Amino acid sequence: MDGATDGTADGTTDGAADGAAGGTPAGLDELVRRSAAWLNLGVGPSGRHTATVVADFFDRIAWRDTLAQSAALRELADELRSQHDHADDLLADVFLAAYREAEPRLREPSEMDPARLADHGIVTALVRSADFAELRRETAGDPYAAAMAVLAQASALRRMLVRNWEARERAARAGGALRDARDAADRVGEGLRRAAAMAGADGTVPGPVATAVRRAVGAAEAAEATAREARRAAARAVSAAAADITAMARHATAGAATAVRHEAALQRAWGIGRGELERMPFEERDRLAERLRGGRLARWAELIGRFREMAGGERARRVENTTGELVGVTVGDDLSRVLPSELAHLGLPGLRAVFAARYAAGELMLHDSQGERSTGKGAVIACVDTSHSMYAEGPGGVTREAWSKACALALLDQARAAGRDFVGILFSTADQLRVFRFPAGRPAATAEVVGFAETFLGGGTDFQRPLSAAADLLAEEFDAAGRQRGDIVLITDDACEVTEEWTRAWRAAKRRLGFRLFGVAVGGPADTGHGSVLEALCDNLRTVEDLADVHAAADLFRLV
Repeated sequence: MDGATDGTADGTTDGAADGAAGGTPAGLDELVRRSAAWLNLGVGPSGRHTATVVADFFDRIAWRDTLAQSAALRELADELRSQHDHADDLLADVFLAAYREAEPRLREPSEMDPARLADHGIVTALVRSADFAELRRETAGDPYAAAMAVLAQASALRRMLVRNWEARERAARAGGALRDARDAADRVGEGLRRAAAMAGADGTVPGPVATAVRRAVGAAEAAEATAREARRAAARAVSAAAADITAMARHATAGAATAVRHEAALQRAWGIGRGELERMPFEERDRLAERLRGGRLARWAELIGRFREMAGGERARRVENTTGELVGVTVGDDLSRVLPSELAHLGLPGLRAVFAARYAAGELMLHDSQGERSTGKGAVIACVDTSHSMYAEGPGGVTREAWSKACALALLDQARAAGRDFVGILFSTADQLRVFRFPAGRPAATAEVVGFAETFLGGGTDFQRPLSAAADLLAEEFDAAGRQRGDIVLITDDACEVTEEWTRAWRAAKRRLGFRLFGVAVGGPADTGHGSVLEALCDNLRTVEDLADVHAAADLFRLV
């Protein structure tokens, strides 16, 4: 009985009784009492959970679907599985901790299969890290973002698994010892069932059968003691590695939060809403994310986002027929513009009737102002210079191209908010032109927006062809829908000559279609002085020197 002894009624051992008479008979009730601890109870708490994070069926389905769709996740799982036991369950826990809509709930160590105690320590350290809540703000409910969080923590997971090697070995032994103890408990049950079948009418069990039950109980007790000690050893090993695992987890979570936050900033910069992303197939979203991360303007995502936010704020400030710059005094009945001298009459009882009469007649003295009125309903067209000189950087390392594209994307938002068509025209030399059309009647496809922003032609600068193309588009719109008063925004860092013949045709088109041309000279030597081509062509011209300042063109978004 593995060194264990059970005293009999006469003080002899089971071993002695076995040798003397083939075992001492026993009452069935006595055997049941001895075996009670092992009947249908196992060894203490069940301890059979292999997952640290408590998750429901649908959460598990989300993990399996994401794993099936993400080649990168499958590669990571295959790699870890080849080197470490239970890697699949660990990755599932890391994913579910980030993904679950509700705050993740972790099982207690006592509820876990001992073989998983080391992995329980890793998941616990990740969830308790300072940046975990920030990470979940971007990942909760979003399987793609949660998968990205797992991949961002891959290097740290590898290091934690290596650091936890001894703890995992001891945990594996504890798991094996627990299985041995359960097997021993099962043998107790089997022996007791045989004893019940062999018991006589008075409940007496034959000696050999009773001895077999006693031996099974002794073996179960010894196995339980071994399992208990193995679990304590595993817990000590996990505790010894805890400080290092906690530090690694802290760095892993901080890095993942930064990566996911950057990804979200990229998406917001390009105007991609979370709802649109959730409807997008996983592979398509993965390709889009890769394109955004590796695109020409990826490093300027923050600039693009700030530009679009600024434009949205300026758009919100703009009110139809709002008062603007004070230019004199007039008469009327607008109480919001009444002169202080007129309001003073209300303080004198004898003059209140005079004030009322003048108000009724519309003869109150008012501040006169020149307001910013809403613009026309024609298309908004951004003509963006993509000549070689647009590579040049301004303050803060922002390139002229980045500033111009950010401005153009904000103009796209402006047009869509107003229900107007938007057209992006990229130009350089006379033979290089790309036109991107975004009708107001359909959503702007993200791939098309990114294609517009990332296209760069190179070469020199020619104004005539892009401006003619813009005028032709407005003429087409006028002929088809009768819409006038479009707005063209020319963004360039250079100047070029235009012919007299072209200028006459341009002015004739402006008279017929009633559009306006806004000029923006960005951070370069563009000739904007008196008598320059830009000054002659543009109804409204501004120069932007500080390319890091998105507010340098704020007034443009109150006028267009």
